[in-house]
Amino acid sequence: MLTLHADARGRAYAVRGEWIEAVGSLAELTAALPTARVRQWPGILTPGLINPYGPELLDHAYHPDPREAPELGTEPLTGDALAALPMDDARWGASARRGLQRMLAHGTVAIAGTPARPTVAAAVRRSGIGVVGRLGDPGGVPALDPFAGGRPADFPPPREAGSAASFAVFDARDETELSARGAATCMATVVAGRLVYRRR
Repeated sequence: MLTLHADARGRAYAVRGEWIEAVGSLAELTAALPTARVRQWPGILTPGLINPYGPELLDHAYHPDPREAPELGTEPLTGDALAALPMDDARWGASARRGLQRMLAHGTVAIAGTPARPTVAAAVRRSGIGVVGRLGDPGGVPALDPFAGGRPADFPPPREAGSAASFAVFDARDETELSARGAATCMATVVAGRLVYRRR
């Protein structure tokens, strides 16, 4: 099915399967593709975010299950708090799946750095989230919100016709406001044409 994803600025992506078929204004694309389903989003469409701390957040942090919140809290655990937990492959895999869901809720469509733990790497592959290389230490403080790490957030290249249908929608008027308010303003994330996160 062909779907037009459009934002409050009138920008739109025509998505078929895992790929973007066309990019343009909503008016242009509805005229050219009159049978397409239209999904109108408030806020802005962006290419999504690259979180620069893939291994730090998935290989070296534990994301508590909501049922563990009374004991462990809700934030990722590192250092001594992580060392105190009995970790095995199954627990690392479950933690990675929760961490990836939390990244998707921040508009992340790719991580920088390849996780080394096999169960974590498998969770990343199954999620469909992209993996890009990085050179050296990314600096800043690892955070689920790429804007909160103390360094400028990285965006993938602008989406064009023929590119992967991975993008995010943020409740902001423009990229400047998005940078100021942070990625917790994410309203929806699409990876490989699938709506994998939508704010309720």
